[in-house]
Amino acid sequence: MSSVQTVVANGVLEVILERPPANAIDMATSRLLGDTFAAFRDDDSLRVALFSTAGERFFSGGWDLKAAAGGESVDCDYGVGGFGGLQELPGLNKPVIAAVSGMAVGGGFEIALSCDMIIAATSARFCLPEINAGTLADAATIKLPRRIPFHVAMDLLFTGRWMESDEALARGLVCEVTEEENLLTRARAIAAQLAAGPPLVFAAIKETLRETGHLPFQQAMDLVTKRHLPTVDALYSSEDHKEGQIAFTEKRPPQWRGK
Repeated sequence: MSSVQTVVANGVLEVILERPPANAIDMATSRLLGDTFAAFRDDDSLRVALFSTAGERFFSGGWDLKAAAGGESVDCDYGVGGFGGLQELPGLNKPVIAAVSGMAVGGGFEIALSCDMIIAATSARFCLPEINAGTLADAATIKLPRRIPFHVAMDLLFTGRWMESDEALARGLVCEVTEEENLLTRARAIAAQLAAGPPLVFAAIKETLRETGHLPFQQAMDLVTKRHLPTVDALYSSEDHKEGQIAFTEKRPPQWRGK
């Protein structure tokens, strides 16, 4: 059986990583995840992805240390999306939700950070233990200070301590925390809400964030208002843009077509 399972329903792709006991990721699994998310990116019938893992103890232990002992190194070819299939996947302009249960450790934490929204079970715990092994949590060092307060991010990176689900919610790392038995139900409800939303707007949001985060405000605004970003230009030239305005004036729900 494949270590990556998928389920499709109503425009939502569920991606389930199943590699007991720790859902650790080796090169082959990373490539499979990358291919899965690249196919999601390129399939117009799919609107939202929901990523979860099997088991209760681990969301993911990150890099497979057994594979590393067997010769895999940090600079191996982990596939089109980089480690875990999401971190470096180009042009992914659709929402991705992580449903986190159990321990998200090292690279497992980084995969959750690669998603747009994180819904956590009360059992969720987050840790970057790389500091204790004398190595760099590379993706987390880049992403985490952009997601939560700088000093809290540096605390996690410098000490390798655990962050429990209640602190993760308070710090803004996760969107919400729910009981274990309700995690997937709640994550699926959010995915369904987004799948019914305007895909061209989601694409414009994601590209705008990705392409302007390093720019001064006015330069970033010029890229958007002058329609220099492809997704923004596509949005404002679309039937969906007109439909949104008409539906608003007619006081009815819009019918989004992604065109």
